[in-house]
Amino acid sequence: MIRHRMYGFSGVRLRLNLSGMGNVVYEKVNMKLSMRTLLLGGLLAVSTPAAESSACTRVVYKGLNGTLLTDWKEDIHTNLWMFPRGMQRTGEVGPNSVKWTAKYGSVIASGYDISTTDGMNEKGLVANLLFLAESEYPAFTAQKQGLTIAAWCQYVLDNFATVKEAVDALRQETFVIVTDKIPGMDRLANLHLSISDPSGDNAIFQYVGGKLNIHHSPEYNVMTNSPIFEKQLALNEYWQEIGGTTMLPGTNRAADRFVRASFYAQAIPKTDDTRQAVASVFSVIRNCSVPLGISTPDQPNISSTRWRSVSDQKNLVYYFETARTPNTFWVDLKKVNFAQGQPVHKLPLTKDETYAGDAGKHFVKAEPFKFLGL
Repeated sequence: MIRHRMYGFSGVRLRLNLSGMGNVVYEKVNMKLSMRTLLLGGLLAVSTPAAESSACTRVVYKGLNGTLLTDWKEDIHTNLWMFPRGMQRTGEVGPNSVKWTAKYGSVIASGYDISTTDGMNEKGLVANLLFLAESEYPAFTAQKQGLTIAAWCQYVLDNFATVKEAVDALRQETFVIVTDKIPGMDRLANLHLSISDPSGDNAIFQYVGGKLNIHHSPEYNVMTNSPIFEKQLALNEYWQEIGGTTMLPGTNRAADRFVRASFYAQAIPKTDDTRQAVASVFSVIRNCSVPLGISTPDQPNISSTRWRSVSDQKNLVYYFETARTPNTFWVDLKKVNFAQGQPVHKLPLTKDETYAGDAGKHFVKAEPFKFLGL
């Protein structure tokens, strides 16, 4: 399975949302899991702190014999990190914070080195955070423990090996997601979460009107930003009736990127050739990217693509490329020592450092960043 994501402040990733029904879990299970799955996801980011924009795309590609890939995109001063098992974590929202110990090691992409925005753990579970303007979280009170939204993605990577495990646990809502303002911006971090595993299973978690909606199905292989997921599906159904070979919407809007990603993820050849699969997934997510330097004054939720990631969830390889450096590089998680007690490692990216090929040897020991909280 390969998952692809591009990062900016806007994004694409396929998921279903049932709003107005409380804690809703929508599960669709009539899927052929014998196919190899390739997951691509993407997220776009604004290039200046003053901009209030978001552009993200996440897609899942299903190939042959279990190939799965993912993708994502943005400039949030991203670095890559290696986190070992056994790390002690806290929800960072004060005395009533949820606490846990990491069961699994992971390789992640940080945001501002205060949050985990994207990553894959040693079991091949991939998690991505994308912007969703409609997000509204429950009030944080003394009745439940809290988890900063900056650590939401890491909590999943630390604790779960499969999508089903995560869905079963998170649907219990034993803690509240607590958001705060984005560094340098006068706006809250309104995000939704997508996850996938090597079996090809997918789930999307959205808080709408203060209620958690969970959309769980191997079919939910694309997600972007606004509108909420059920509206994305309705728009996509309309374009499916027209047919992608006849016409596809071509703007930078999240809804149009959703349609293009959905069509191309199904249209590209299904293969068990990893090199071909990764190349195909990157080509799809690049098609959904926003050119560097693009500015759309009347569309504040559109911004340039800053970086893209592809996660090979079968072979445990995390691919990465940025808009400002010429090469695609990767981290082979099978070569990483995630044993408890191992030091945290960091791959610097914020000064346009250039890497090529397997970049594992370029990671350096570093103190882990602290998640932004209250």
